[in-house]
Amino acid sequence: MKRFMLVLSAAVLLLSAAAQAATGPARARLDAFATGLHSLTGNFSQTLTDINGSTSKNSSGTLALQAPRQFRWDTVKPYQQTIVADGSRVWLYDPELEQVTVRIQSSEESHSPLTVLTDLKQMDRDFKVVEQGEHDGLVWLRLSSTAKDPQFDYADLGFDADGLARMTFRDQLGSTTDIRFSHWQRNAPIPPATFNFVPPKGADVIGDLPVITTQPLKD
Repeated sequence: MKRFMLVLSAAVLLLSAAAQAATGPARARLDAFATGLHSLTGNFSQTLTDINGSTSKNSSGTLALQAPRQFRWDTVKPYQQTIVADGSRVWLYDPELEQVTVRIQSSEESHSPLTVLTDLKQMDRDFKVVEQGEHDGLVWLRLSSTAKDPQFDYADLGFDADGLARMTFRDQLGSTTDIRFSHWQRNAPIPPATFNFVPPKGADVIGDLPVITTQPLKD
């Protein structure tokens, strides 16, 4: 679950970092990409490399983001897995295990970009941003959290002429995740059901489930 929360927290940087103090070509492209952005859908491919440089996982799928706090990340290949942040809770569904893990969303958001999708000024308080120049055909920004216990060491955002093309971030164990994005659609309507997760019938559900209240019967 922690690995997926790192992905979730890092991915939403692309919606929320336009108010940084850094200036330069990468900042200009980030401004153009993020300003006025309320929702976003696209595809991703992801590679995880451990501290020794060994590539251990490759995956791909789709994602959807909507301000202020909704997120969906569907891994399609080589396995299926779904993360949904509905604004109240984060749901992780593993079809192979037939298991759903649910956690209160606010507990994952301390000093996280997920909380500032519609409050760009907060980014100046929570992250240090530095231009990283050009390499691999992209211009780069590095974002480092100012939190005492950050979820990742840094996140590098790479931009081409069309916007965010790539993101890499390193966790506190030294593993690096490289995410490449494609087929962005900005501010397209997203069906509300996209962020409404209902555990499949027969799946084991563990964690902080919502409390369901019932109205007393009237005489």
